[in-house]
Amino acid sequence: MAGNTILFIFFDLTLYFSYAITYIYMKYDTNKGNHSVYCLQFHYIACIKYRKKILIGKISDRLKEINRSVADSFGIEIIEQETDKDHIHILFSSKPQVEVSKFVNSLKSVSARLLFREFPEIKKQLWKGHLWHSHLYKRHAFISIQMRIFLIFLQRQGR
Repeated sequence: MAGNTILFIFFDLTLYFSYAITYIYMKYDTNKGNHSVYCLQFHYIACIKYRKKILIGKISDRLKEINRSVADSFGIEIIEQETDKDHIHILFSSKPQVEVSKFVNSLKSVSARLLFREFPEIKKQLWKGHLWHSHLYKRHAFISIQMRIFLIFLQRQGR
């Protein structure tokens, strides 16, 4: 793995078309396969059913532990994860061979089963036995930002 640094530029358009530019330097690692070099990072957001605010204290800590163990079993690296009472954001990197949908389904089912077993009080707030909202939101992290920067770069060529 080779460590690289990439500059992300975020444009904040405000009223009257004034703008602020934020420069953020982020480290990323490229991985190598037999015939490829890749860097697959995903941003996943999972919301608690009915937006109940249960991800606090020990429940939040235990959820993060469960997520790490599920990720390890899939060979996935969780770069960062953080909860905010009714949802969790997870930034993770994967190999091309991993089916991300199976990983996410395992995250949801294993975490729900274990949290309901270890913290039975949350079942009272979440009727019908569902912990997670049924929607799935994931996206390639940073790709849209990189593409916008690249498009600006291309559009300015030859000027």
